[in-house]
Amino acid sequence: MIKNRLKEIEKKYQETSEMLARPEVASNQELYQKYAREHSSMEGIVEAYRELVRVEHELEGNKAILEGKDEELRELAKEEIPALQQEREDILSRIKIMLLPKDPNDDKSVILEIRAGAGGDESALFAAELYRMYSRYAELQGWKIEVMNSNPTGINGLKEIIVAIEGKGAYSRLKYESGVHRVQRVPETEASGRRHTSTVTVAVMPEAEAVEVDVRMDDIRVDTFRSGGHGGQNVNKVETAVRMTHIPSGVVVACQEEKSQHKNRAKALKVLMARVLDIKVQEQQKQIRQDRKSQVGTGDRSEKIRTYNFPQNRVTDHRIGLTLHRLSEIMEGDLTELTDNIIAYYQTEALKNTEGAA
Repeated sequence: MIKNRLKEIEKKYQETSEMLARPEVASNQELYQKYAREHSSMEGIVEAYRELVRVEHELEGNKAILEGKDEELRELAKEEIPALQQEREDILSRIKIMLLPKDPNDDKSVILEIRAGAGGDESALFAAELYRMYSRYAELQGWKIEVMNSNPTGINGLKEIIVAIEGKGAYSRLKYESGVHRVQRVPETEASGRRHTSTVTVAVMPEAEAVEVDVRMDDIRVDTFRSGGHGGQNVNKVETAVRMTHIPSGVVVACQEEKSQHKNRAKALKVLMARVLDIKVQEQQKQIRQDRKSQVGTGDRSEKIRTYNFPQNRVTDHRIGLTLHRLSEIMEGDLTELTDNIIAYYQTEALKNTEGAA
């Protein structure tokens, strides 16, 4: 059954290649982009399928040699067959993951929200460190990061920060970061050397497009106020800060990063739309979780997902049972090993659910 599906994809891939070569398509930018995206989405699967065909052809050839009389060739075939069989299984596993239904938000940019939780000043300090970690990771990925709103403390900490991370595939790499992040260490402010445990919450939301969310300006109340600095003092004489309230959902967003009220309005609306879309996504995921009997990890924002243990240079992701003793590198933005393992875990779980339903 999988072979038939792969043949159909390869046929469609070839047809799309032919369409891209037509002059009337090449001259129509919108049409060309449509076919180019379609072509690109199939490229990886087609390459893997052709690799599979090649390996299976070699496997059949070696099995045919076993039927022959040349003893030397038969011995060579016997040695090659196990490796080819293993290669075939590896390619098939890769293809099955590629064929999983794609999250429609995976290619999108994200709105990332980091908030201090339990632990007072230490929590605010760690929130600032997590922001730096994600900023470094974004830079390493070649993504653009823009602060939408922040609420700093007087000790270089952050009560809250909201940023937009723009780059293709940002959501696919960061979506599993949502949840409670726990830190264990001796704070600089602790004179007795006693270890503290603090928490920070992280929320990752796909950036919304206007067509995806039913947000009408009539449903939004806009209030303006003066931007605040440390301790709550007003730092502007004019009301440049903006607070938006989406009345149907109760979502409230404030933005005071820019000196221009117009720019703050644009940023606030961007965050508000992402939050409204996120409500829809969370509701859909909740329904999926209810429909699945063997759901591992709730994905709930209140779920403790990870612990950062500074004395032991250790990071543990509790959802997948992974512990890495390279905390210092991770805090510098080297998240690739961590995110790769998490993505692979959830892909495997999705594959189990798909095969179980088949």
